[in-house]
Amino acid sequence: MKKILVTGGAGYIGSHTTVELQNAGYEVVSIDNLSNSNAGVIDRIERITGVKPTFSVTDCNDRQAVEQVLKDNPGVEGIIHFAASKAVGESVAMPLLYYRNNIVSLLNLLELMPVYGIKGIVFSSSCTVYGQPDILPVTEEAPIKPALSPYGNTKQINEEIIRDVIHSGVPFKSIMLRYFNPIGAHPTAEIGELPLGVPQNLVPFLTQTAAGIRPELRVFGDDYDTRDGSCIRDYINVVDLAKAHVIAIDRMLGDKSSEQLEVFNLGTGIGVSVLELINTFEQATGVKVPYRITERREGDIEKVWANPAHANEVLGWKAVETLEDTLRSAWKWQQKVING
Repeated sequence: MKKILVTGGAGYIGSHTTVELQNAGYEVVSIDNLSNSNAGVIDRIERITGVKPTFSVTDCNDRQAVEQVLKDNPGVEGIIHFAASKAVGESVAMPLLYYRNNIVSLLNLLELMPVYGIKGIVFSSSCTVYGQPDILPVTEEAPIKPALSPYGNTKQINEEIIRDVIHSGVPFKSIMLRYFNPIGAHPTAEIGELPLGVPQNLVPFLTQTAAGIRPELRVFGDDYDTRDGSCIRDYINVVDLAKAHVIAIDRMLGDKSSEQLEVFNLGTGIGVSVLELINTFEQATGVKVPYRITERREGDIEKVWANPAHANEVLGWKAVETLEDTLRSAWKWQQKVING
């Protein structure tokens, strides 16, 4: 059984990917500093899969602590690196936090990989590296634009670091996965997006508003050059996204590609506006969401959605869940959180 280190493993995407890895027969060593997650997620993963991943509260910025995890769990063959601060608005207000958290953690892992014979790293990147693309849908060949936020810049910098390290001739591979907007929850409603404090992402704020926890949802701007004036994004089901990571790990560890470094967009290929998302949620669940249009938010991109053809053809991966089902899963998860 191959052993994978998942950083940020108690987080939103990390927990769903851990489930898919275990379902595919991998052994998972999960680390998380719990800065935006909850250790109880590990028990919920066990309820879904019947297997409890090895877990430790470890900060990836602490190189010694990460090294201790690798010493305690010999034989790790691959890493999936999720651990990062991830809110655009917060990064504008707290840039130094983002640069430290998101860059130092990667440096520590890349330094330790050759020491412990780790064969590959899947890096959790973002469509923010494209900035506002000139051509939509966006392909992997699209130019990297100047970042519109410190968060986006950390993803760009980390991609450059990985490119330089791979180019230097290290004995490992990397696959960089550029996500569009992950939403939804596991169909069991055992795990989902559970931010600490006020949600920084649209869907958890939306479901908390629908549940009456928040008085209203704010829509940041209705004067963009889009069909209804609100921002357009490519919303991808988190379980679909998690499955792509398993395929990426299979590809690296199975030497299914001669490339040392590969990049894939992970999206549906469909652009959905914020107002359309709210409307789809209301139709899918029958629950009204009070919202108010406010001023634009600094750092937001006007419109972006993926051309996922490269991932579809080369990885053999495709987003399959509908937006309606995905939003229903998010609502089911929100109700589970409230009702326990």
